[in-house]
Amino acid sequence: MLRFTDRVVATLAYLRLGVSHEALAVAFGVDRSTVTRAIGQIRPLLADRGCAVATGVRLRTLADVFVYAAAEGVTLRIDATEIRVRRPRSGRGGRKAFVSGKAKQNTIKTTVVSDERGAILWCGAHRPGRVHDATAVRIEGTDMLLRHHPTVHVLVDASYPGLARDHPNQLTAPPAKLRPGAWPEFQARYEQERKAQSSQRIAVEHTIAKLKWWRPLQRYTGRRELLPETIDAIAGIISDRIHTW
Repeated sequence: MLRFTDRVVATLAYLRLGVSHEALAVAFGVDRSTVTRAIGQIRPLLADRGCAVATGVRLRTLADVFVYAAAEGVTLRIDATEIRVRRPRSGRGGRKAFVSGKAKQNTIKTTVVSDERGAILWCGAHRPGRVHDATAVRIEGTDMLLRHHPTVHVLVDASYPGLARDHPNQLTAPPAKLRPGAWPEFQARYEQERKAQSSQRIAVEHTIAKLKWWRPLQRYTGRRELLPETIDAIAGIISDRIHTW
């Protein structure tokens, strides 16, 4: 039987380094099933905590993020990232749903929201890799939230053209690509606008990189249905570290 502190330490070791349950069992002198049960108890507690912000509140839903952004005048950065997972067994339904058109691998996609400093505000919209970035975030009610909070501004990349078209006063996306053979002055202006938008949006790319430092999110080898909970737990820990440094 592991004490509560040992269960927390074992869970953190698994989340940060991807240490196998067997190795943790040897380290703590218990059976493998004891470690598996301990991680299964602590991981949902970490996932339910949400992300911390400087005001002291914790953001657990995308609606919380929009309320916070409207109250504090924060410009949000939204982007999606994909995490490789094991391919479903042959004969199971939905095998193709996990094949990402961009990565050409079996993945699960998650949406990340950050502020201008790269502090993580929310991780969610966990969907199979075949789901488009914009579709994943629309399912979470982004259109309704944007209409309800007209003062909130969001920076996105080229994967969200539909959202930027529907909410031109709130969403800023990179300029549309020029056709081949465009005049040099148009090309120069395009590059200037693209780089200006990218330099403002890059904070969320740094946030995604912080998530990928954690071994299970580089390539997840566990059960796919546990990956969303794992991502949420790691996101909450990262947000705590940012505000305690």
